[in-house]
Amino acid sequence: MKAAFFDVDGTLTTTRVWKGYLAYFKQHHMKRGTHLWFLLLHYPLYFIRRTRLISEISFRTIWASDLAWYLRGVSVQDSTAIWDWIVREYLPPYWRQDIRVVLESHRAAGDLVMLVSSGPQPLIERIGQELGADISIGTRLEQSDGWYTGRSLAPVCIDESKPELAKQALAERSFVIDLAASTAYADSVSDLRLLEMVGNPAAVYPEAALETIARQRNWRIFALKNLEN
Repeated sequence: MKAAFFDVDGTLTTTRVWKGYLAYFKQHHMKRGTHLWFLLLHYPLYFIRRTRLISEISFRTIWASDLAWYLRGVSVQDSTAIWDWIVREYLPPYWRQDIRVVLESHRAAGDLVMLVSSGPQPLIERIGQELGADISIGTRLEQSDGWYTGRSLAPVCIDESKPELAKQALAERSFVIDLAASTAYADSVSDLRLLEMVGNPAAVYPEAALETIARQRNWRIFALKNLEN
């Protein structure tokens, strides 16, 4: 069996799904104190990253992990309203329709479709339901007796953890995938390990660092106006 692995942020969407996540709490006047602390602690890292004192991957890992703060004291059952709102209300203007067509072509061909994202696991699962993905994996959130604790479980689904978690999910479901014949789609250098896992990597609207690598390695590049190679 062949598979098609899709990053979400910047690949299937033109935005970052965490923006929808934060927008939900802002619109519903929730977690204002959490939001203030999140910005105070994380925005300085944004500027430090630009000086290269921390790496892009380290910055994104910390950010993705700490998004779990917003769910502290929220029940797993009640959280479904958050994921539904993001998918139904926030994301529609931001879908990359051309890449959704690519995803649909893989489904039509009988390939296994997997979403692999650093976003919160339940949100990525909800996005996967919307897109008809077979498996959706993200950053797992700690739970206790049906409530979120406000902590993420290691590892964050980014960089080298992406292929590791993808392979683990396949093994748990007893799927045997021909990775050399499979395809991966992503936009960022933080997805490089996922792209290298397959025989047919594709850079989708790539950030500059990934575009450079893709051109050096003669990978497919999905650009704004055309498909190259």
